[in-house]
Amino acid sequence: MNYRTIPGTDLTVSLLGFGNFVFGTNWWGDFTDAQAVCLQNQAVDLGVNFFDTAPAYGNGRAESLLQPTIEYAGRERLVISTKFGYDFQADPGESGSHRERKQDFSPAFIRAELERSLKRMAIECIDLYQAHNIKLSHFRDELFAELDKLVDAGKIRAWGVALGPAIGWREEGHEAMLGRQAATVQTVFNLYEQDPGRELCRIAAAEPASGNANCCGAVIARVPTNSGILDDEFASADHRFEDRDHRKFRDRDWLVYGLEKNRIVLPMAESLGLSLRQFAMRWLASWPGLVSIEPNLLKPQDLVELSAACDGSVLSPTLMAELGRLYENDFGLGPVAHPCDLKSSTADSGAERSGYKAPDFDRLPSVT
Repeated sequence: MNYRTIPGTDLTVSLLGFGNFVFGTNWWGDFTDAQAVCLQNQAVDLGVNFFDTAPAYGNGRAESLLQPTIEYAGRERLVISTKFGYDFQADPGESGSHRERKQDFSPAFIRAELERSLKRMAIECIDLYQAHNIKLSHFRDELFAELDKLVDAGKIRAWGVALGPAIGWREEGHEAMLGRQAATVQTVFNLYEQDPGRELCRIAAAEPASGNANCCGAVIARVPTNSGILDDEFASADHRFEDRDHRKFRDRDWLVYGLEKNRIVLPMAESLGLSLRQFAMRWLASWPGLVSIEPNLLKPQDLVELSAACDGSVLSPTLMAELGRLYENDFGLGPVAHPCDLKSSTADSGAERSGYKAPDFDRLPSVT
């Protein structure tokens, strides 16, 4: 297992991260508490030390399920991340629903929510505390002042932001890293949906071309296999999703042309002795600025196969450049194969066409 340090912190996380959101809803199947804890413990045995959860996942269930694994591994061996911002006490939501729920980023709510999270996991400090699906309207000085106070009080060690629920929100990512110096930004990022992840990686890596070599945060990738496309999960474009499967809401072109992209990429993976999803993980691992990847880990086979791809090996610059050219040209499949629009807080329509936008490197903090 490869481990990477989040710049500006003493947190060293496994390249393969375990997001236990899969236990907070039945979208990926039904797991008993015992099954969930067993899978988490198996991840520890394979070298995973980074566990990411949130109160909103199962209204506290996912956080509570981490407590036995923390006890199993020992607190000092793990880097624990959770999130804040959804008030499920006031708005518990509906089972299986995709409706957005009430959010609260006030200092008073954050303090109360943090104490509830600590109690559920039976720990005294959160290693990484992430603002859950935060929007630009919530970027207020009082929020970040409160997070700094929690760091000073020893309640959290670092903070970041998680972008979502859909892909996009590049404005929030840029502001978090360039304007607020967040330790991490978590975003949808994969070989077939490269934006805005690659922009955020450029900020994190602070490439020399920017004229400033100062590091500025790190990127955590979620949905690394393009919602199952790169898992080689679907036999044909005629696949029918179960009612509870959230992917039934995706544009049909995502499936149709995702399978076509797989046919182009698979020979590259096989030439390296990798499965398609191992290749997808290796591609992400090759990005400077990326520290951890959170795929859906649903069974022991997932853990074994994907941990093997997280040994620190990266793709060659030549291959990375070729994959970049393919992406920019929609893999030669035409405009219908273009990634879905990005959600946006600033675009008039609320969404914008996916594509690279250079970060404003002039906003990077000065080297001291």
